[in-house]
Amino acid sequence: MDLRSRRIGPFAGERIRVLLVEDDPGDAFLVRELLAEADAPFDVDIAQTMREARPYFRDVHCILLDLGLPDASGLDGLRQVLQHVAGAAVCVLTGLEDEHLGTAAVAEGAQDYLVKGTVDGAGLSRAVRYAVERKRADEQARLLRESELRQAESARLERGLLPQPLMRDVAAELYSIYRPGRDRALLGGDFFDAIGVDGARLHLLIGDVCGHGVDEAPLGVALRVAWRALVLAGVPEEQVLDSLEQVLVAERRTDELFATVAVATVDLAAGTARIRLAGHPPPILIRGGRAEPCIVDPGLVLGVVPGMPRPAAEIRLGTNDDWALLLYTDGLIEGAAGPDARAGERLGIDGLCRVLQEPHRTAARDLPGWLALQAEAHNGGPVPDDIAVLLLTPSRTS
Repeated sequence: MDLRSRRIGPFAGERIRVLLVEDDPGDAFLVRELLAEADAPFDVDIAQTMREARPYFRDVHCILLDLGLPDASGLDGLRQVLQHVAGAAVCVLTGLEDEHLGTAAVAEGAQDYLVKGTVDGAGLSRAVRYAVERKRADEQARLLRESELRQAESARLERGLLPQPLMRDVAAELYSIYRPGRDRALLGGDFFDAIGVDGARLHLLIGDVCGHGVDEAPLGVALRVAWRALVLAGVPEEQVLDSLEQVLVAERRTDELFATVAVATVDLAAGTARIRLAGHPPPILIRGGRAEPCIVDPGLVLGVVPGMPRPAAEIRLGTNDDWALLLYTDGLIEGAAGPDARAGERLGIDGLCRVLQEPHRTAARDLPGWLALQAEAHNGGPVPDDIAVLLLTPSRTS
C-alpha cells in the first residue's frame, strides 16, 4: 500500500477522531466522560467487539483498544487491529493486573498503553494526542526511509541504464542527457550506450522499454548490457536486434513489456551511418543549418512478433565536420506542440526539427539539455515520459 497517498494524523485545527473498542459499558462511559472533561477536540465512536470496530478503522486517528473483547482477547486483538490499520495510532487499555500486557503491546506495535482507573481526563487527552503525533512521526520516518531506498535504487539503475560510453581513440564527441518524467519516482526504461571500434567506427544504441510497472528499468539495463556484449563480441550488425529481442522475451515478466530500439553504426572516415530501427523514432541529421529525420524503415518493436526483419538504411552524414546526429526517445516529442497548437497536437518529429532549426547559440555539449527544456516549454510544463538524448558530432579539427 502506498503511504504517500494516505493522510497521516489530523490536519492542524481538525478534530481528532477516536474509536474506543470496549465491551464494558461502564468503562466505555467513563472513557467518554474523561475525554469530554478534558474539553479536547475529540469525536468518539464506540464499538463493543472487533467485528463492530472494523468498519471504523479507515476513518479514525486513534484507537483505544481493550484487550478483553468477546471476539478478540489479549495480544491477538491488537495484532488484528495492526493488520488492518495503517495510519491510525493504537493505545491499549489494560487493567491493573494486566499491566505486563501493556508493555508487550507496545513491543508488538502499539503507540502506548493506559491502565484503566489511573488516568484523569487531561492525562487521557494528552496520551491520545501524543500517540497520534508519535504515529505520524513513525510513518514519516518510514516514508523517509522508503524515499532513501528509492533514491539508492534509482542511482543503481542509472548506472546500468546510462553507462560510460567506450569512446577511446574515436574522433567524435558524444553528449547525452537523461531526464525522468514527472510521474516517475524511479528511472523508467529509457537506455543508451556507445562503443567505439578501431578509432573509425562508432556503434550507438538508444531504446525505451514500454510497459507499466517496476520492471521497465531492470529490463532496460538487461538490454543495454546485452547489446554491449554483442557488439564487443563482434556479432554481425544484422543479427544484433534479433539477439536483443531474444533477451527481451526471455527476461520480461509479462508479455505486455516490449521495447523500441534504434541502433547506428557510424563510419567517421567515410561520413556514413547504417541505421536500424525497431519501432523507434528515426534519428535526426543536423547539417548545414537544417535538421531532417533520417529515412529509415521504422521496423517493428522488439517483443511483439519476434524474428521480423528490420532492414538497415545507409545515411550520408557528410565529408566535413559540419554535421551532428541526434538520437532520442519519444519522451522528447510526445509532449504538447505548444500553447498555440490544436488541442491534443504533439510536438512530433517535424516539430522537433523546427525547434532544432530555430536560431539559438547553444553549444553542441549543451544541446541535449536545451532540447529537453524546449520540450517542456512547448508542453507547458514537465513532460509525462522520460527523455533520453544522444548527440554525436565529429571532433573539430583545428
